[in-house]
Amino acid sequence: MAHTRIRKFNTKATYPEQNLDNDLCQAVVTRGGRTVWLRGQCPQDLDTGKNIASNDPAEQTHKVMQNIRQLVEEAGGKMEHVVKVVVYLTDVRHREAVYRVMGEYLKGVFPVSTGLTVVALARPEWLVEIDATAVIPD
Repeated sequence: MAHTRIRKFNTKATYPEQNLDNDLCQAVVTRGGRTVWLRGQCPQDLDTGKNIASNDPAEQTHKVMQNIRQLVEEAGGKMEHVVKVVVYLTDVRHREAVYRVMGEYLKGVFPVSTGLTVVALARPEWLVEIDATAVIPD
């Protein structure tokens, strides 16, 4: 792995009452490299700016994570270079669905993560927004 991950854990143990399987950690140490700061990604096409035609939180999260992967790759990195994600949800009841999908894209990565429930996002049809930071090693 490109970075040192401190106190790795899986959400199966942290949140046993929820059906989650996310690899996270308490801290990530990076050295050198190029930092990629991503804008909060929403369920829309990066090229057209059009929203996906779904009000399902899992489907929206797939698009968000695909956007994150695409941008990290365009910057010359891989998903394993993601060190932090911040998840914004408009409804805490979507948490399990969103985190399950996010976990598929971040399996074995162990980023640090912060999750927030907010009143609204920039567009009323958006249920999830995720911003990410990646550090691509030299």
